[in-house]
Amino acid sequence: MSVIKIKAKQAISKKKTVNITSDFIRLDAALKLCGAVQTGGQAKMLIGDEQVRVNGKICIQRGKKLREGDRFSFGDTEYTIANPSDNGEKQV
Repeated sequence: MSVIKIKAKQAISKKKTVNITSDFIRLDAALKLCGAVQTGGQAKMLIGDEQVRVNGKICIQRGKKLREGDRFSFGDTEYTIANPSDNGEKQV
């Protein structure tokens, strides 16, 4: 007897913003920063189990770099990456 996993796309009911102060943040770190998980191990398991979407697509790369404007979702919440200190100019 084999087990069949069925993935259903869950409706997004909450939207939140994750503010970063650098050019990018890794997906696993973003999950911790926004409070979706408490540890990096939990983030790794969720990403590996294909429960996290980045810009609407399932992502299994826990080191995926998220930049301003990127969106990721877990459960019924969608998070948008923002960099409030970025005024459109690169700092040297």
